[in-house]
Amino acid sequence: MPYPPPPRVPSGPRRRSLLASVAGGALLVGCSDGTGSTEEGTAGSPSVVERARMRAARDSRGIVERYDAVLAAHPALAERVGPLRAEAVRHVEAFGETVAKSSPTPTASKAPPSPSVTVPATEKDALAQLAAAERALADRRAKALLDVPGELARLLASVAAAGAAHAYLLMEGIR
Repeated sequence: MPYPPPPRVPSGPRRRSLLASVAGGALLVGCSDGTGSTEEGTAGSPSVVERARMRAARDSRGIVERYDAVLAAHPALAERVGPLRAEAVRHVEAFGETVAKSSPTPTASKAPPSPSVTVPATEKDALAQLAAAERALADRRAKALLDVPGELARLLASVAAAGAAHAYLLMEGIR
């Protein structure tokens, strides 16, 4: 007696082909064309790489400011949010800038929190806003990968992944 056919034939790509595609795409992200087009431009203007690095450092400082504002408004969140802030400080440093690490308060960074950083009244809403900011920044960094070469692309990918993980952890704290 012959074996019956499988109950359903899956449509679309198989799991292995999806994994291979993702792995291949990840390998291509760090590649550059080798033309040197990212070197310093004319008249000593900053290179594409330096501009991207400065923008990434500024964005990371902005996230640290958001963490500082949330911690100032809701000190009870220090245990949950403090380690994520410390990681954001490390991201600033990875892009070549510095932020004081001593205390997760608004006075710990080089500049006070931006006046545009408003913190919701409830802890749950503050965590949700912080998670949304982390997610938006991770998305911007993922898109920026296409415009920078090699090592900076790898660094941006790593920091974007960390930001996405931060957003997930912040949202888990809300549920």
